[in-house]
Amino acid sequence: MSYKRILLKLSGEALMGDRQHGIDPKRLAEYAEEVKTILDQGIEVAIVIGGGNIFRGVAGASNGIDRVQGDYMGMLATAINGLALQSAIEATGAKTRLLTAIKMEQVAEPFIKRRAVRHLEKGRVVIFGCGTGNPYFTTDTAAVLRAIEIGADVILKGTRVDGIYNVDPEKHDDAIKFDTISYKEVIDKGLKIMDITAFALSQENNLPIIVFDMNTKGNLEKVISGKNIGTKVDN
Repeated sequence: MSYKRILLKLSGEALMGDRQHGIDPKRLAEYAEEVKTILDQGIEVAIVIGGGNIFRGVAGASNGIDRVQGDYMGMLATAINGLALQSAIEATGAKTRLLTAIKMEQVAEPFIKRRAVRHLEKGRVVIFGCGTGNPYFTTDTAAVLRAIEIGADVILKGTRVDGIYNVDPEKHDDAIKFDTISYKEVIDKGLKIMDITAFALSQENNLPIIVFDMNTKGNLEKVISGKNIGTKVDN
């Protein structure tokens, strides 16, 4: 199956590459090329990116920063990543728009559903920044929410692991990978894919999630063309 409109979810940590924090320009350029490849095939692409490479609200709260304040700091970190990603994608020749849930008119457009959809229809990559705009909600929840709002066919969660396993494959050599799995099985097995709010929202709206390795060149193109890459979660 080929998808027409996708929402790609990337973690902020993914942008670090081999660094301990911040943004790796090489990794950023690789992601931009992957996105450009599927854009050239007529796929409409929206992206939600986290901010964990710069600041995590939960981590800030554990270090004495007010949780709400920390979450807003994390949202601003996603805007920084969004700007970096926008610059990298535009360097490939593609057109982009950064839409944020917190108003910052000098650098981004405010999120308006119809505007976002129009940009997608015009072939622009739409990057959503600042999560949902509310504290206590993760960028995973923002990704599902935005995907539902724009009518995306699927959420593609790009990670450094090639799918969902019964146990952490980086810690267990005997980990077993699932090609497909239902929402119910994920909940019953206690597998951590997204936070529970995001996952419940996706399940309720019958929106499939594909977890795949974004760091292997060509994988994004394979996923959208229906190849058996990663793990698909569906009802």
